[in-house]
Amino acid sequence: MAAARHWEQDRDSTVYIGNLDERVTDALVFELLLQSGRIANVHLPKDRVTQTHQGYGFVEFTSEEDADYSARVMNGVRLFGKPIRVNKASADKTKAVEVGAELFIGNLDPLVDERMLFETFGRFGTLVAQPKIARDEANLSKGYGFVSYADFDASDDAIANMNGQYLMNKEINVQYAYKKDGKGERHGDEAERLLAAQARRHGVQPTPATIPVGIGGPLFPNQPAVPPPPSLQGGSGPPPPTGMPPGFQGFGVRK
Repeated sequence: MAAARHWEQDRDSTVYIGNLDERVTDALVFELLLQSGRIANVHLPKDRVTQTHQGYGFVEFTSEEDADYSARVMNGVRLFGKPIRVNKASADKTKAVEVGAELFIGNLDPLVDERMLFETFGRFGTLVAQPKIARDEANLSKGYGFVSYADFDASDDAIANMNGQYLMNKEINVQYAYKKDGKGERHGDEAERLLAAQARRHGVQPTPATIPVGIGGPLFPNQPAVPPPPSLQGGSGPPPPTGMPPGFQGFGVRK
């Protein structure tokens, strides 16, 4: 791997990767994201004392196109049981908006996965994040999950049509999720709806989510392989990267 360069030198070709398990290494990040494009550099900021990473990092690709592609297909992929966050480092944060149209879906059958939630609840409107299913350390469903919409019309419609319906032979309950800041309040109140309406009038729109995908390999069982990145589509494409990060040993098997 090339000598470390500050990621801001080419932030258009760089993605932020977060929610990393403590066992994740530079080498593992390199191998994972290499499936979505050619990589120029991997940087996981380390604690000065412990020399362990701080749960996030940056991956610079050789092209902006591959960075965009990686952010689309790798966001939400599970690594050591944790869904990682992959976003463009150059994303305009002023355009980000959390509407608050987030729903809790309870009493889920163990066979219901994120893709099924996407296909089921995506019928009612635009989802702004990939559906999340709470899972234990063995990656087994805890029986509930969450979906987030771009507007309250869609979330209201989903509640009206899906609450009490059967999904994989179990009657699910659908309601607004509790806010993360505590106090026992749920999303969907008048204040959130007013803020969402104001944001829309100013042209601030959430980014639609992509269909959840996974990658093959021992850390990601029973998930389809990611299609080839843009740099490798349409012909033979450029040669693969020649360098591997120091200490590269490949994926470890999850226990």
